[in-house]
Amino acid sequence: MEETPGIPETYTAQMGSQHVTLPVIPVSDDLSIALMMVIDQPVSVIETAGRELAAHFAGVAPDIVVAPATLGIPVAIEVTRALGRDDYVILQKTRKVHLGDALEAPVHAITSTASASLLLDRARLDDIRGRRVLFVDDVISTGSSSGAALALLEQAGADIVGVGALLAEGDGWPDALASYADRLFALGRIPLFPR
Repeated sequence: MEETPGIPETYTAQMGSQHVTLPVIPVSDDLSIALMMVIDQPVSVIETAGRELAAHFAGVAPDIVVAPATLGIPVAIEVTRALGRDDYVILQKTRKVHLGDALEAPVHAITSTASASLLLDRARLDDIRGRRVLFVDDVISTGSSSGAALALLEQAGADIVGVGALLAEGDGWPDALASYADRLFALGRIPLFPR
């Protein structure tokens, strides 16, 4: 990868009690990001991060953890495990055969080149409706993906008691998630790198 003057090749972020070194990659002609891919991190790193997120939210006593596919899945598993729960719900991004009548919310993420939707399987509605839900993800950037997920969960009747992420990126997400500001927590922050 060719280095852009003034933009580092990597960025080391504090994520709770841990440090993670992330590659800095361009996402457009004028912007680069520190790319957090949970699937590229050691299992022990995500386990520790999940335990630390769970500890932060333990006081609000979530009934169930919800995360978006795909990179939110390892986070959901580790947070669920650390909370002593045995079930979590994943909001899908690909319409599979059993999701024909799913609840749906359009979404666009900074790391995606195409628009997509988040899908909630109607078979999981009773696991969400009226329950204390902790929403978790790997990175919150613009807040648009998380905002769409939270709107979908509210449509399903969830009582959202927390919104957690391993990392928060840039400065746009607080405005997008302002109505959840009292329930929002990230283990660390990463900057955006304008080119």
